[in-house]
Amino acid sequence: MNCFEDLKWRGLIKDISSPELEKKLNEEKLTFYIGTDPTADSMHIGHFSSFLIATRLAKYGHKPILLIGGATGLIGDPKPSNERQMISKEQVLENVACLSKQAKEIFGFDVVNNYDWTKDLNILDFLRDYGKYINVNYMLDKDIINRRLESGITFCEFAYTILQGMDFVHLYEEKGVTLQVAGSDQWGNITTGIELARKKEDVELYGMTMPLVLDASGVKFGKTEGNALWLDKNKTSSYELYQYLINTSDEIVIDYLKRLTFLSKEEIEEIESKHKEQPELRLAQETLAREIITFLHGEEEFNKAKMMSKALFSEDITKLSASDILDNFKDMEQIAIKEELPLEDLLVNSSICSSKREARELISGNAISLNNKKITDNMYMVTKDSAIDNKVYLIKKGKKKYYLGIFD
Repeated sequence: MNCFEDLKWRGLIKDISSPELEKKLNEEKLTFYIGTDPTADSMHIGHFSSFLIATRLAKYGHKPILLIGGATGLIGDPKPSNERQMISKEQVLENVACLSKQAKEIFGFDVVNNYDWTKDLNILDFLRDYGKYINVNYMLDKDIINRRLESGITFCEFAYTILQGMDFVHLYEEKGVTLQVAGSDQWGNITTGIELARKKEDVELYGMTMPLVLDASGVKFGKTEGNALWLDKNKTSSYELYQYLINTSDEIVIDYLKRLTFLSKEEIEEIESKHKEQPELRLAQETLAREIITFLHGEEEFNKAKMMSKALFSEDITKLSASDILDNFKDMEQIAIKEELPLEDLLVNSSICSSKREARELISGNAISLNNKKITDNMYMVTKDSAIDNKVYLIKKGKKKYYLGIFD
């Protein structure tokens, strides 16, 4: 497959600004950019999907530039429903530093910050050099702006699309960028840049968008949506990422393999065939987790995450360190254990059980485990000596309820 066919097969093309772009992607070496605003100090899996296309296009000989929007991040891309809450300049600059470092470490390409060419631009020059080329009626036709007219949109957010268009023109002038790639929600901003370049520079620039990566509920990944899977392993551990990916639904896992990995068409089709024969083995999900975690954090992190997942459901958990458990199970409800005491007292004191009667019934009914070992003696003593590293117990109630008991 050529470049365009590969992207199309993977479901990575939604809109292109001109039919000429297909030939250019296949036969020329384009300099292109893809960007994100620094609304947080880490990228998430939604950014990973978008920025991954930079690596794909680079494999076909194109030159990527990754843009972190220090300037546009101070304004905020208009939201469909209401005004975006502004972030302080200090926080934006801190986020820019974190994202720039992360982008370089993960993807290895040139990183630029639009704050560098925007911070000294005064309002008169902005209006004369850029605002005069974009008609207000043209801006009102933008879907995201049009949807906000009834509820109201400030001039600040209204002008955002011109700022992003200015980025496109600047990168064309300074770095020879002729293509912008982005998620489908950025189509309006891309076309503003194309329009600005046509009127200001008398040049044809190109744009391409990708469908947004959605979760099983059809919601895009992101901080605003509350389902962000961070690329920073200190915010989302490799274990947490593994757990999410291994539980990807059968309906979308092959689509994720196409869009989020570098496996070939033949490899993915073979996995799909085997997965359909024995879906209970979760081969597709396991492969997805391996490819993404290895790309982001390395093979050792993937193996560790897989081992952690296995240990959660077996007595192998005793082979883990207390720090491993606390780092990777940090979202699990934690219970402070202040002294050694009988198990039934621990269950009641920590509100795992509402009464000693319930505690005894659960213990005698094989419904309570400590470090994945069934305990049937209600007077079993919970001691430091039996805790992992003399500190941690994994307490399981029934089939799905987990707690971390931690000795003070």
